[in-house]
Amino acid sequence: MKIIEVENRAESLMGELLLIWESSVKATHLFLSESEIGAIKKYVPQALKEIPHLIIVENENGIPVGFMGIVERHLEMLFISNEERGKGYGKDFG
Repeated sequence: MKIIEVENRAESLMGELLLIWESSVKATHLFLSESEIGAIKKYVPQALKEIPHLIIVENENGIPVGFMGIVERHLEMLFISNEERGKGYGKDFG
């Protein structure tokens, strides 16, 4: 596992993080309907580009499996791919 603060927010990485976001939200935000998730999803790429500190966690193969966003000293977002939940990635961010 590798934890990195992202400097270069390439479109390809943003696409991977959007997939992680969607996987995580569908698994954990059961109170949201599919249409609500779709509506929120439209804003996620912009949020990823604008968050001051974007930290990703990569698995042993160098593939992003989770991310968090920080503004000043506040955690604004934390998402782990549903397929990777329960493997300790979220607790290792701290």
